[in-house]
Amino acid sequence: MRASILRHGMNAWPPFLFAGIHITALSDDFRHARVELRRRWYNRNYVGTHFGGSLFAMTDPFWMLLTMRALGRDYYVWDQAAEIRFLKPGRGTVHARFDLDDGVLDAIRAATADGTKHLHWFETPIVDDAGETVAAVRKQVYVRRKPAARDGSAGA
Repeated sequence: MRASILRHGMNAWPPFLFAGIHITALSDDFRHARVELRRRWYNRNYVGTHFGGSLFAMTDPFWMLLTMRALGRDYYVWDQAAEIRFLKPGRGTVHARFDLDDGVLDAIRAATADGTKHLHWFETPIVDDAGETVAAVRKQVYVRRKPAARDGSAGA
């Protein structure tokens, strides 16, 4: 599936749509994504700031999705764990960026070459329009090379 089609589909996906989460960029090579959350009457909490669940949801699928697309069909890729630290009240529009670089992919490939699992932590700051960090999210992604790929009988 092309990145532009996936981006439009995810923007219309009810959990994102009704939380006010919008994917503003998803690169054709699935190495970079940018997501924003604008504060609206329907996605703020009792004290008028961003609902914490929406802050977390705006980061949820991206590291797994980018890693899965970059590694190809020879790998199992799953979200394993996650955590979020709220650092200051989120007001206005907040953003999260995801940039998957070659060094991380090379390290994952090396760690899984023999078929063992690898757990990689990704860190993502959620920042406001002033560039201040509102929340810090960590996502752990599980990666394992598929047995047929290790034997050389499958290809991506």
